[in-house]
Amino acid sequence: MPILEAVIFLVVLVLVSNIFGHYIKKVPVSLIQIGLGLLVALLFDVEIPLETNWFLLLFIAPLLFNDGRNFPRRELWKLRGPIFANAILLVFVTTILGGYLIYLFVPRIPLLVAFALAAILSPTDPVAVQSIAKRAKLDDSILHLVSGESLINDASGLIGFKYAVAAVTTGYFSATQAVGDFTYTAVVGLISGLVVVVLIQLLRDLLHNQGINDVVFNVVFKIMTPFIVYLCAEELFHASGVIAVVAAGVFSNTRESNVVEELPELRLVTERTWDLVVYLLNGIVFVILGIELPIAMRAALRSGDINNLTAIFYVVVVWLVILLLRVGWIYTFELYQRFIGKKKRKVSLKSAFLAGLSGVRGAITMAGVLSVPITIKSGAPFPERSLMLFIAAGVIILSMVVAAIMLPLISKTDFSFLTRGSEPDQVDELMEDDDDEPDKYQHLSESDAKYFLMQLAIQTVEENRREDNQRAAYDLILNYQVIMRRLQLNSQSDEMLKEMLEQEVKLRQVAFAGERNALIKMLNKKVITNSDYYSALRRIDHLEQRLSHEFNSPTNWWTIRRVRLLTRGMWHAIYWWLSNKDEDVKKRKMIDRETAKAAIKALSKYAEVAKDDGVEVSRQAIYHLIVGYRNRIERIKHPKSKSADTYQEQLGILRIKALSSQRNGIVQLLEGHRIGRSTAQKLQAYVNYSENVVMLTTEEE
Repeated sequence: MPILEAVIFLVVLVLVSNIFGHYIKKVPVSLIQIGLGLLVALLFDVEIPLETNWFLLLFIAPLLFNDGRNFPRRELWKLRGPIFANAILLVFVTTILGGYLIYLFVPRIPLLVAFALAAILSPTDPVAVQSIAKRAKLDDSILHLVSGESLINDASGLIGFKYAVAAVTTGYFSATQAVGDFTYTAVVGLISGLVVVVLIQLLRDLLHNQGINDVVFNVVFKIMTPFIVYLCAEELFHASGVIAVVAAGVFSNTRESNVVEELPELRLVTERTWDLVVYLLNGIVFVILGIELPIAMRAALRSGDINNLTAIFYVVVVWLVILLLRVGWIYTFELYQRFIGKKKRKVSLKSAFLAGLSGVRGAITMAGVLSVPITIKSGAPFPERSLMLFIAAGVIILSMVVAAIMLPLISKTDFSFLTRGSEPDQVDELMEDDDDEPDKYQHLSESDAKYFLMQLAIQTVEENRREDNQRAAYDLILNYQVIMRRLQLNSQSDEMLKEMLEQEVKLRQVAFAGERNALIKMLNKKVITNSDYYSALRRIDHLEQRLSHEFNSPTNWWTIRRVRLLTRGMWHAIYWWLSNKDEDVKKRKMIDRETAKAAIKALSKYAEVAKDDGVEVSRQAIYHLIVGYRNRIERIKHPKSKSADTYQEQLGILRIKALSSQRNGIVQLLEGHRIGRSTAQKLQAYVNYSENVVMLTTEEE
């Protein structure tokens, strides 16, 4: 497949996988991406050409740089010793001891290849680890340990992997030379990463002082940083580009925190752009993994002395080796902590096992193993490359499947964990520490908090509603009510949703009855003709029938019904335009106005009677219907086409006042400990985006 078509195809599969992930919440999106890639490979015999030279640069550099940018320094600095021990010593132990055990249990794989396989399986997905560790409610010491380790072990694992692959490729390995080379590449990689990123920052500052402040230019400049750092470290200094980009990412994070107030728009656009980059790269890696699985399996089986069950057995054995090493290491660390007196609670094997299961393998493992060269220096095929690829892919899948199934059972907490390829907003919320005492206060969900803000906005619009701006006020209130309705539909349980809809249907029927009574009165007084009466009555009957149909039909047909409603509205508009007789138009407007008034009166009377009888009625639902009818009256009294400029000005003023009240509401919720910092940031961003849309609309006018 040509490279351009392949890229488009892979991006489409990533998008499709996330659509599935929206409905299949218990399955990590990365597993869905692997499944889609596997399905496509089997059905269409698709192959993606991979070039080792650019694969590490394209995938490893930006992913690790982004991890460095998100490094939570304050929380993890307290455990810097154990974290670095876990990230370096555990990787070393996994590479040597794990590689030797793999060599014993999988005799087909040479020892050096086994070392490479163990090294590339040691890095864990940081998002998955933090997601699992927090939701499984691990001890704080273990939580910070595994979270911090997951952000650093990528670099150490990739370096060990690189040396093992180099030894296999060249056929030469010297322990003394390896230690010297490792020290050089690590130290020089660290220094070169810091030096290059400082030079890039100085260049950006120079351009900024020269007046080159274009946001798009600066964002592209920042996105290119990891690629430049990686290439400089690898090509100019022959050091570790992996360590260089991690160091550059951590440094850029400390630098950005100081300039966020100076360039807030640049920071915001940069974060969203990074979300896009990581979202696509991580997804593409797992889709490629699914596509490569059949190829690796066929190549592994080609020798004839291995079958499907044996290959799967190898996967399980390797996964168990890596898991047991991780659990043993964490349990030993806990014993050591208790021995030196830093931990007084009893050492929990369950917590160590949960922490071990949290070590889900991710995109770094897959990107690394896919970069293994096809041939060695002599021109011979790389030993057991296909089997190595299959085992690595199998361990990634198995680690995710077991974590998704076993962790909720063991921890007795129902949750689904995230990976790097999850929705950016979910990952942003996970990577932030919401509160120092998260269990002390009962926080509102984001939907409930946004519902509260919509109520504040409606209250503000009502307070500023005057006789001359009622048309704009009711339009804006209706818009907010539509948003509130969607929030309700997404957050309510099925039973509560059914009860709410049943009450709304009953209220609408009360309003329809009021409209019919008004029509009968107008007909008896001969204000309208029989033709007018039956025409208006058919409209009401049709609305009532559609209401009953929509209530009994599945909610998944909502979009189709909206399209049908839009089509019908366009047809009625054309019909009115073709039959544009002044007398007919005036009579239709009069009928609509009087029936709307009658419906409002019927709803108000129903609410009063229900209150006297002690029957609970949704005031919000009644208010929603009354506003809709008042909006109809205002549209008849003040057509937008006759005063478009005044209407837009009134609408803009009301929206700005409503947004101001929502900002105050966010502060109120935050100070009252009703929401956490991450939720407050999301709500604030939502209000900012809404205000930008208002300003943009005003400029266009």
